[in-house]
Amino acid sequence: MPPLALYTFGVLKSPLADPAPLTHEFYDIGEAVYRRISRHPGYLAHAEAADGARGSLFEADWGAWGEFAVPTWYGKGRTAETTALAATLSLWTDLRPAFDAVYSGPHREALNRRYDWFERTGHPNYVFWWASDGVPPTWRDGVSRLEHLHRHGSAPHAFTFHDSFTPEGTPLRPDAGTTGRI
Repeated sequence: MPPLALYTFGVLKSPLADPAPLTHEFYDIGEAVYRRISRHPGYLAHAEAADGARGSLFEADWGAWGEFAVPTWYGKGRTAETTALAATLSLWTDLRPAFDAVYSGPHREALNRRYDWFERTGHPNYVFWWASDGVPPTWRDGVSRLEHLHRHGSAPHAFTFHDSFTPEGTPLRPDAGTTGRI
């Protein structure tokens, strides 16, 4: 079965470089979330900048994950001092492990506080798709899928937890109890 790609994107209320306590809290919680998720069953990998620098998303070397990209609706800064976004790109074995990781533990706690940090944009903030075996998805892939989801809704090309699909394109029922169904 091919890996499941997950791209998340949110517009922050203040730049990543903001020295305010709320920004530091977001970073601290984010680091704890990544540590926990990276050990979660079903997690395969996530995009990491080669230099590990915070706030320099656009200038960072992302290796096989490609050049950093954002949706067209992002209108804030693109420098280390002005960037006001949070984005992730990860790979999973299936929907159930991704669902469990997102809606439990520290990530669930962070979701409960998302409006402390993020603007409400009226756009989707995550998208799934089945990636090709052996080829990591790129940031541009994630942006393209998220924009497709926004324009057309869930489809085998770009979908959500609630309206998801098998790798073959068959819709999944949210209440089904078998592997891959949530």
